[in-house]
Amino acid sequence: MIPAYDPRRNAVRSLAALAAWQGGAAEPVLEPDLPIVDSHHHLWRRDSGDYRPGDFAVDAGGHAVVATVCIECGAGYRPDGPEALRPVGETEFIAAEAAGAPNGVGAAIVGQADLRLGSRVREILEAHVEAGRGRFRGIRQQLRWDAAGIGMFGKPGPRSLALDPAFREGFAALAPLGLSFDAWLFHPQLDELVDLARAFPDTAIILNHVGGPLGVGAYAGRRDEVLALWRRGIAALAQCPNVQVKVGGLGMLYYGFDFHERAAPPDSAELSTAWRPYAEECFDRFGVDRCLFESNFPVDKQSCSYNALANAFKRLTRGFSESERSAFFSRNAARTYRIDIGQARRDAVPARGETRP
Repeated sequence: MIPAYDPRRNAVRSLAALAAWQGGAAEPVLEPDLPIVDSHHHLWRRDSGDYRPGDFAVDAGGHAVVATVCIECGAGYRPDGPEALRPVGETEFIAAEAAGAPNGVGAAIVGQADLRLGSRVREILEAHVEAGRGRFRGIRQQLRWDAAGIGMFGKPGPRSLALDPAFREGFAALAPLGLSFDAWLFHPQLDELVDLARAFPDTAIILNHVGGPLGVGAYAGRRDEVLALWRRGIAALAQCPNVQVKVGGLGMLYYGFDFHERAAPPDSAELSTAWRPYAEECFDRFGVDRCLFESNFPVDKQSCSYNALANAFKRLTRGFSESERSAFFSRNAARTYRIDIGQARRDAVPARGETRP
């Protein structure tokens, strides 16, 4: 029997509690002039605390974030109207928040649609494109599934969604509209994503959070075993030329690093040591030109500050050439999500206390 996932040990703290926890743990920003296009973060209004462009700007302060990609997280849905169209409200919310936002926040948007609608999903996709005001780039319908409900708020979702014929009928609607697919799933599911990528070689797929190598529940205390299984999946997925990977998300609680249980948050040196096996495997298998930096904020804020996170990846890439570092931190995301970095900077307004030439 698979052990039950215990959410009490991985309770999500409010943003206010996290600010207090991280308040005295500042460290100097490494390479403050290195341009960053953050390929993955969220905006929301929730009871646990709002997270809006100004909040992101405060978190990322000191790092040269010039543009970001805002990813769906179930926030801002329309409260009424056809059920299938309600997720368009999130794109409307992000587009409104992104208008004139600091740090180029929301220069690109990835929304949600139920691809199991098959060919009927085209209407939903077109509504997202219109709502995005020129910023909409793709869909993320979460594929993650685990028998114990890890990361799914205790409720297992649809198993093997990537293999579902109805889902694939809807998935086929993405490429003709120039839209990509962000894939969020767990490491035992990587073979399903390989199958999907091979079936749709013309659709751009971006693997989120290095492919979800779990470290809690049934996977706690089995890091070496999980790493071996995850590496096999990553190696197979890297053979699909239409797939890229976001290197980040490792601060999520169910990866099992337990930084959130400490009296003080970790610094970038400790993070880079813990995350090195995952980052280096992605760099080696995919090549730097198919790897994108992501912060996954404010979700990863449960484990560390943005400053420590970004510094950790700067440490991890110190052996890269200047061109490789530029590709990983900004150019790959700009290419993938069709972001004009110069235009994003012109459209943005300075964060509080910041001046721009």
